[in-house]
Amino acid sequence: MSQRNKSVAEEQVTSVLEAGEVPIYDRPLTADEEVLAALGYKPEFKREFSLWTTFCVSFAVLGTTGWSNWLVQITGAPSVDYGMASMMLATASIRDPSYVPQDYQVFLLTVFIMIIQSFVSSMPTKWIANFNSVGSTLNIIILVVVIIIIPAATTREDQGLPKFTPSSVVWGNFYAGTDFPNGLALLMSFVAVIWTMSGVGGLMGWFLQLVVAYTVVDIEAALDSDLGQPYAAYLLQILPQNITVAILALTIVCAFSMGQGCMVAASRVTFAYSRDECFGPLSTITKRVNRHTRTPVNAVWFNTIVGILMAFLILGGPLAAGALFSIGAVAAFVAFTIPIFIRVFLVGNRFRPGPWNLGRASMPIGAAACAFVVLMVPILMLPTATGSDLDAAGMNWTCLVYGGPMTFIFIWWMVDARKWFKGPKVNIEHQMFGRPGTTLEGTAAEIDKSSTDSSTNDKKEVDVDKE
Repeated sequence: MSQRNKSVAEEQVTSVLEAGEVPIYDRPLTADEEVLAALGYKPEFKREFSLWTTFCVSFAVLGTTGWSNWLVQITGAPSVDYGMASMMLATASIRDPSYVPQDYQVFLLTVFIMIIQSFVSSMPTKWIANFNSVGSTLNIIILVVVIIIIPAATTREDQGLPKFTPSSVVWGNFYAGTDFPNGLALLMSFVAVIWTMSGVGGLMGWFLQLVVAYTVVDIEAALDSDLGQPYAAYLLQILPQNITVAILALTIVCAFSMGQGCMVAASRVTFAYSRDECFGPLSTITKRVNRHTRTPVNAVWFNTIVGILMAFLILGGPLAAGALFSIGAVAAFVAFTIPIFIRVFLVGNRFRPGPWNLGRASMPIGAAACAFVVLMVPILMLPTATGSDLDAAGMNWTCLVYGGPMTFIFIWWMVDARKWFKGPKVNIEHQMFGRPGTTLEGTAAEIDKSSTDSSTNDKKEVDVDKE
């Protein structure tokens, strides 16, 4: 017996179904499943994420639209895990000063971490939800603890320095980390903020950056340290060794949880794109839901393979590996701004707002956001050196690593994909014209082979308009 749900016209989403069309499913749908149905999709995962556990995944990463968004997602885990691997090896170097981490060791450890996270992300939904819940709770607690410990335990005064760097220096001085003018260099530094703010933990991350700014002793020494991890080198400048190791251990725990959350989010994005057959023939594999775990296991491991390939940038040194972070920032900017641009400049008042919106302020804020992104995207691809000082080792590889795939995708679209990709694939049965009190139930019938793209063996229940 089919369950009759409310019309998609009652949902606060722009639906692919017409007003008055009602999704049909074999059980009552929850509120979020009704929105999913309004978008044309049937529930396929075992939905065991609570509001808190959903927050815990989004604590790691948030994202929106298109291929650019997919690049954001698949670089999330490799970038976090690269930082984590660097911290683990830096900790070993602190314990044994004769050991100097090598790029290939960072690469291998990053790959190993990604494989472990892939196994975790392939577990049943309930297990993933519990894992992310515990991990994100620890993240919040550890971040607060670290923000308190660093100022409290700093050894700056033992080095003949004030306990904190004066505010006039923190806010008034520029560190000459590039060959560009100070104003442009300031905008280039936004890459860390943009990458951090891709998760809802960005505010806490900003507080941590303030703590660093007020306590760091020598920026140049931290960046050039043999530890290969500026954060570890910074901690060693201002804290006793044991406390430094303890904070790094806590940070590593946070990083693992964060990377695993990125892995889960990326697998859902890949599955959603595969469901709409965005990956062409590959979609047949990546859109499958594992019948035992009810999770997109194939999508998880596809992302892992792509992430490992991107992690080869680590072998090119810190600047090349930095492209993992810059790609996330640039791709997120583009992905977030495309729907804003369409809403502000193309759709206008025809846009159907959701339950939370900016009201009259949405248009000017949207226009300002688009202008800011147009300014920032080229800046985030600039190298730190100019002129004769610029060589292959100092190049900002973001323009190639992001621009290359996006150029390929554009060419693929123009040559082939536009011929067969027509938008979201509606996969939920729905009542076409029925309204309460005006419909009768039809019977299951064989679908004629000549009139449908579906398998000839499919059965479909249809509601017909009552005469």
